Amino acid sequence: MSTGHRITIEQGTEHVRVVRDGQTIAESRSPLLLRETGCPVRYYLPPEDVRTELLTPSDTSTHCPFKGDASYWSLPGAPDLVWAYHTPKAEVAQVKDHFCFFDTEVVAA
Repeated sequence: MSTGHRITIEQGTEHVRVVRDGQTIAESRSPLLLRETGCPVRYYLPPEDVRTELLTPSDTSTHCPFKGDASYWSLPGAPDLVWAYHTPKAEVAQVKDHFCFFDTEVVAA
């Protein structure tokens, strides 16, 4: 990684969920917390905690020089709402096939 750029990943115990138009799309008590220089904390949720049947694959993909290539999924009225890395770089291998949403709510205990 370049000088001054850091990514750390840790196993979280936060209760997080993603709700869209009143419908729970994802809910997890075991998210991975990814902290990256200059970015907000991102919660990567295990696939079993995401209602993938509600998601539609998107043609969008992006490249991150630190994490690799991301694939995206959409919901009706919410294009490219969620992304995942199927073949992440070795430094961030833990996030493989975990889903990350733009709007993840941390549920207060």
